[in-house]
Amino acid sequence: MPDAPPLAIVMNAGSGRRDAETARETIRALLDAAGRPHRFFLIDENHPIDDVVRDAVTHAKAENGALVAAGGDGTINCVAGAAWREELPMGVLPQGTFNFFGRTHGISADPAEATKALLDGAPINVQAGLVNDRLFLVNASLGLYPQVLEDREAWKQRLGRHRIVALWSGLATLMGDYRPLRIEVDDGARTRQLRTPTLFVGNNALQLEKIGLPEAAAVHRNDGTLAGLVLKPIGKPTMLGLLLRGAIGRLGDAEHVVSFPFRQIVVTPKRHRAKVKVAVDGEIVWMDGPLVFRAAPRPLVLISGGRREPGEDPG
Repeated sequence: MPDAPPLAIVMNAGSGRRDAETARETIRALLDAAGRPHRFFLIDENHPIDDVVRDAVTHAKAENGALVAAGGDGTINCVAGAAWREELPMGVLPQGTFNFFGRTHGISADPAEATKALLDGAPINVQAGLVNDRLFLVNASLGLYPQVLEDREAWKQRLGRHRIVALWSGLATLMGDYRPLRIEVDDGARTRQLRTPTLFVGNNALQLEKIGLPEAAAVHRNDGTLAGLVLKPIGKPTMLGLLLRGAIGRLGDAEHVVSFPFRQIVVTPKRHRAKVKVAVDGEIVWMDGPLVFRAAPRPLVLISGGRREPGEDPG
């Protein structure tokens, strides 16, 4: 990779929102002042994310450059998937609500600070997860958790993108009616038949630490280990208790929670459906079963100028 590669910046224009415009001008001014070649590729109602990312990839490859994601989890995930497939380096200018990926690598949510870090950054290797052929950086799941995300997005559309809105919407979904999953889980050594509200797979040690799962340390090593979590069949009062435990970082202590590290699992839904709803880094996608969860066979190359977490592969 060149020491100062040109940057193809994929950014959610936010339908003309002033905060997105202000962030773009801040980023542009700093890159111009540093003399760093760059070009913005904007997502809006007339330019869907897949088309925009494809154009940015073409530009980055032609210029021997790097892709940059400026946006929330969905934008970062889509750009990361393209960067990984095309073996391009990637930068991140995070704009999301929780920003677990950026925080893990010490990348500020402030556009000016994140741009300065990008300008000073060096490439490091970062573990990514795969569910079938879809890459994820933070988590992937099926069952109740995708429903929580769908409902959260609806609440945010009405009430704004704030953490308290996300928490209240999650509470409302968990207290509603839901159908448990019936799945077969095969880790290569043993096959289990499970009935559970949700299956959650984590690839982000910071998020796992925040909710109190002991597998965070294993995921932190970036050695191909992911963390799985399933809930035993429970009632609504117990579900509320688990939500509170997760909020205070004690979910791993709960008797109704089963968490485990793994290298690969194959998940087969027992109800015969053509497609399975899966949440991937906060985005809802439909996939053909069975679902294979594993770490990607090679790392994502991240341009990071932030504070590196202990145990991170320096690349």
